Amino acid sequence: MKPAFDKRKSTQLASSFIKLGGGRLNYMKLIKLMYLAERQALIKWRRPITYDSYCFLKHGTILCSTLDLINEGEQPVSNHIWFRYVSPPDNHEVALQQECPTDDLSEAEEYLAQEIFNHYGQFDDGQLLGILRSLPEWKNLGDSSIPITYRDILIATGIPEEETSSIEEEISNLALATYIFGC
Repeated sequence: MKPAFDKRKSTQLASSFIKLGGGRLNYMKLIKLMYLAERQALIKWRRPITYDSYCFLKHGTILCSTLDLINEGEQPVSNHIWFRYVSPPDNHEVALQQECPTDDLSEAEEYLAQEIFNHYGQFDDGQLLGILRSLPEWKNLGDSSIPITYRDILIATGIPEEETSSIEEEISNLALATYIFGC
């Protein structure tokens, strides 16, 4: 069992990157920066930030649910947190619509976003694609797509099989506890 996608944290993480980018950001660059943050959190803390699903695509590694929000655009009756803070794409860019709180992000997660932006924020979408393709978990699938699991990332980055299984079990237990207790 996998924890549910955390829409609030995804919105807050995306808003942090957009703010660091000056209030507007190419949405594919945003998705790539968010993947790098998720990946680093998983490797460093043994848990991701947003629990989004990841996928290899021709144009890079993406966060599936976050990209769906971007592509969906604001719905007339939507009260989704994403649409309060992040604009629908305009000329391949999203923008902050208003200041987004970061109260669901830990200080460490906010600091990680800053680190990722400091390290990768100067690169454009194409350069980030090259960086993502150089990561050990990358698989060239041509025009097809395939999901990326936590296991794929952990094993590819040298985390031993036994520890990877333990991390997966902890994440699954968290999902179960959240489902049962709603916390």
